[in-house]
Amino acid sequence: QVQLVESGGGLVQAGGSLRVSCAASGLTLSSYAMAWFRQAPGREREFVARINRSTSTTYYADSVKGRFTISRDNAKNMVYLQMNSLKPEDTAVYYCAAGDRVGNIYYTSTYDYWGQGTQVTVSS
Repeated sequence: QVQLVESGGGLVQAGGSLRVSCAASGLTLSSYAMAWFRQAPGREREFVARINRSTSTTYYADSVKGRFTISRDNAKNMVYLQMNSLKPEDTAVYYCAAGDRVGNIYYTSTYDYWGQGTQVTVSS
């Protein structure tokens, strides 16, 4: 079955960097657009970044643009989110998602598969 497993979360000071990873199995990664979402306590899950399957075109939420970079390695079945200049408001559980259908890229319903999430905490 399809599994997405996130790793690399942790505690970092404001201004620091962290890279979270997503290991995919049970699917052909190159056939899927991949995305990162995040969810802070008491808030809805929100879009962070997306990388398309074929062109590797990327999209970012305005709140992370210029600080975060999404990338993929189809040969290794891995997706990454490099996070720089972290802020306390970036604190959340970060989720990896995979989808292969047309839809609004910012909506969770566009994605078919989800990981269990990894906690990122940014201290001030």
